[in-house]
Amino acid sequence: MFQRSEHKNMKPHSTSCDENRDPIFSVIQSLLADSSRVLEIGTGTGQHAVYFAQKLPYLSWYTSDCVENHAGIRMWLDEAGLNNTYGPLDLNVSISNWPQLTFDAVFSANTLHIMHWPDVEAMFAGVGRVLCKHGRLLVYGPFNYAGQYTSDSNAKFDEWLRSRDPKSGIRNYEDLNALAHQAGLVLKHDYAMPANNRILYWEKE
Repeated sequence: MFQRSEHKNMKPHSTSCDENRDPIFSVIQSLLADSSRVLEIGTGTGQHAVYFAQKLPYLSWYTSDCVENHAGIRMWLDEAGLNNTYGPLDLNVSISNWPQLTFDAVFSANTLHIMHWPDVEAMFAGVGRVLCKHGRLLVYGPFNYAGQYTSDSNAKFDEWLRSRDPKSGIRNYEDLNALAHQAGLVLKHDYAMPANNRILYWEKE
């Protein structure tokens, strides 16, 4: 989640992005070592995009999100002035046209528990279309296993999510893996992360 300033000319900021960027980078650095073009779905504030693109200058990092988040993303991209960031692309996974490009990898952080389930289904189907052969999908966030929470804090977080939007909530790994399989993706690794989060890594085969 991120906070928006009352002043329209100030960048949006997410404390959680500051906290999780280094643990995420420690995992994705090696997984993206042989990639050249990455699509980030649900870029949010733009903090992750700037941080990862700066550390991985050989990558072309494509940001994307719904239009209402574009102004904040542009603030982060413009201030960083990196030559390997692109977008933000207008991507609502259920109703927008997906980029007419192929990608070596797709990255998304803290998005699936905010999306409604039809959007989750649309996202996996779309990723299956835009990933090149052996392309990688890397998804960060909290997940349930066999319908069970992995911690009390995740249970409380899920309760809070559903109180705001009953159609949101922490997703079950098994359901996500089934969608990935339908999209031609195979799970390669499930990484434990701080604060009861995970990174799920699928590859298109």
